[in-house]
Amino acid sequence: MGRKEYDHTMEEKKNIKHFVITVNRQFGSMGRPIAKRMAEKMGINFYDRDLIDQAARELELPASVIRESEESAEKVMGNDPFFRMAFPLGKGTSEMQDKIFEAQKRIIKFLAARESCIIVGRCSDFILADMKEKMNVYIYASYADRLRHCIDDLHLEEDEARKMIHDVDEARAEYQMHYAGYLPTDLRYRDIMMNSSFLGIEGTADYLVDAARKKFGLS
Repeated sequence: MGRKEYDHTMEEKKNIKHFVITVNRQFGSMGRPIAKRMAEKMGINFYDRDLIDQAARELELPASVIRESEESAEKVMGNDPFFRMAFPLGKGTSEMQDKIFEAQKRIIKFLAARESCIIVGRCSDFILADMKEKMNVYIYASYADRLRHCIDDLHLEEDEARKMIHDVDEARAEYQMHYAGYLPTDLRYRDIMMNSSFLGIEGTADYLVDAARKKFGLS
């Protein structure tokens, strides 16, 4: 590559504004692995539960303290690794939950201002509502496929899988409604709603990456 061609390429990269893709999803729709594959294909960062650790650092608390709040119900329900999904900010006091949310909100805004990335859940679509270069995605799937993923990939018993699908979907809806004022399925706040049963994990990731590249003018 010649010097002029190199300089032109670098200048193009400088002119590309960074963007954020937010992903909301039904439990068992494989939305998280799809979002992760999208990030890998686009060469950008992917953020999900690691925002909890960042929130803990901002609050100057050990991550275990916040996770304790999130997972306190496990003392009653047993050591269930999926139970905390039903309590996005834990079952602690509303004051602590609000503090965690506010910390995560600051972190999400910081990340969005700093880099192109994909953020899963955490009301990121609502928090970044004023951001221009943004794409809001909702991933769903047929109930049969969600149940199969829970049994085959998450190794849940069928009765447990059915309960998790119901409980986590309900919790995510309540979380979004409480902090954002609308449901995750509200069409007014979604750019793309994708049935992952249609193309599978890899195909869905490819489809959404192609849409993002067209939306943000990427080659």
